[in-house]
Amino acid sequence: MASQVNFQRIWQTVDLIPVGKVASYGQVADLAGLPGRARLVGKALGLVPDKLEIPWYRVLRSSGQLAFPPGSEQAGLQMGLLQEENIVVLNNRVKLQVFQWQPDLTEILWKLRF
Repeated sequence: MASQVNFQRIWQTVDLIPVGKVASYGQVADLAGLPGRARLVGKALGLVPDKLEIPWYRVLRSSGQLAFPPGSEQAGLQMGLLQEENIVVLNNRVKLQVFQWQPDLTEILWKLRF
């Protein structure tokens, strides 16, 4: 069973993804100190408490594909939120080479609180 501490690490990391950028589940796991735990990132994002405003929609599959099936209500919501941040979504996919978050590791170490 995943611990609440791991979820909080994931939520803190996702919260650092800047407007107009995206990250993959695996990238978030790595930055949260949980290498190889991409699926845990997905689980944690599905369990974000309502009181937290975590930009879950900025997290994509490693291919740049949206997290939800094309045409689904959730995919439409994710696409709309990304487009509001001027992130181009074509065929349910974002070009990671253009929009992927490349954090400065020194800066991120100061911002994460774990």
